[in-house]
Amino acid sequence: MPFFKAVLFDWVGTLIVPKWGPAEGRPRGASWIERSMRQLGRDASELQVRRISLALSTASERPDVQQGWFRADASPESHRQGYNRWVNAAGIDSALAQEMYAALSDPTDARFAVDAEPTLRTLKAAGLKLAVVSDIHFDLRPGFVKNGLGGYIDHFVLSFEHGICKPDPAMFRLALDALGVQSCEALMVGDRSGYDGAAVEAGVATLLVPPLTQVSQARLHLVSAACGISSP
Repeated sequence: MPFFKAVLFDWVGTLIVPKWGPAEGRPRGASWIERSMRQLGRDASELQVRRISLALSTASERPDVQQGWFRADASPESHRQGYNRWVNAAGIDSALAQEMYAALSDPTDARFAVDAEPTLRTLKAAGLKLAVVSDIHFDLRPGFVKNGLGGYIDHFVLSFEHGICKPDPAMFRLALDALGVQSCEALMVGDRSGYDGAAVEAGVATLLVPPLTQVSQARLHLVSAACGISSP
């Protein structure tokens, strides 16, 4: 019998590769930036992608930009304000900024970890209830449906739908209530100690895995093991 009745998953960095994040041998957010530039018919050479990536990285270190991201996922409006402050500080023109935002907010091109589907399938087959708990400014559900994962998730707790963000313990309590389980009966899985790790404040055992940077990185077998279930 599994040790838990439910598993709560973070999304970005846990189940999918972040669009704005490190990648082996490429600048941060290279694929995201390149896609947006090509959509506009612009020069998407490695040199141009690196230039924009560097500008965004530099801007992200500014205190005013960092402040603009605080609780930004509590609503679409606050996220857009934080984003605008970031790209303006980086000197990104409005057309490219708009295209990049559209790509950033598109759940259907999410790159799931290679072991995401087998792990979700194994957990569901063992009778566990599953939820996704994410700080996000848009609806993730279409991305799960497109990737054939929609049937595995029993409930989504998305910050913009509730006006709160992790590390607020209320995010995890919402998931517990929706699944009908007690805090001691659930496991939270995430990749950020300061946010996902806050589940312990709601009494939920927590497993932190290294942030996903490549879809080939298989580490979700740790979830099955923590639940006392054989890996897929």
